[in-house]
Amino acid sequence: MDEDRGPAPRIHGTIARDIGIEIVGGVRLPGSVLGGEIETSESLGISRTAYREAIRILAAKGLVESRPKAGTRVTPRARWNLLDPDVLAWAFEGEPDVTFIHDLFELRAVIEPAASAFAARRRSDADVAEMDAALADMARLGLGVAEGQAADQRFHRAILAAARNEPLAALASTVGAAVRWTTKFKVRKRPQPRDPLPDHIAVRDAIVAGDADGAHAAMGLLLDLALVDMGVPARD
Repeated sequence: MDEDRGPAPRIHGTIARDIGIEIVGGVRLPGSVLGGEIETSESLGISRTAYREAIRILAAKGLVESRPKAGTRVTPRARWNLLDPDVLAWAFEGEPDVTFIHDLFELRAVIEPAASAFAARRRSDADVAEMDAALADMARLGLGVAEGQAADQRFHRAILAAARNEPLAALASTVGAAVRWTTKFKVRKRPQPRDPLPDHIAVRDAIVAGDADGAHAAMGLLLDLALVDMGVPARD
């Protein structure tokens, strides 16, 4: 293939996604070697430039490493950036590891109840308006469609913003991705899931009332019920 010809628009992102799903899903195991640049790019029908850019994306997320003469290898799982929104998405493309789902909810249980308590003390009228708009869209659209799932993400992000804590706010993309993909997984596994809207309203009401302990408890319960709704086995 002509090396001087630029890659098709965003083709490197598509290739990175396909390889990333195989890595996170266990098709390509840690230590395995990816094909050489020339033969792989030719087999995929893309330029070497596009393939190199795809590998750079994966390397930036900790999934692979390239060394001269040694080629490109899949790295150990401990080096993966599991909180990267793309990596989270790739994990839920197939059947995510049950332990990883529990780990993810444990992380959310550390972050989101505390953020809800902070929000109860620090929220503004604009924060409440954003939560209410998200809840209205969730009620109108439901979680079975992408727009409703996006509203769910907006609600959780609004709480992080209302906490007025910059490091917590920096986690918004990770929390948003976790909300999105766990919800999509839940809907995929159970076409008619329990309506979680009342759980969200309980969190909102506690925040508006300035009840930090109540907001903390309500968010903790929301997360516990969300995990149950996913139908995964209990953690040992």
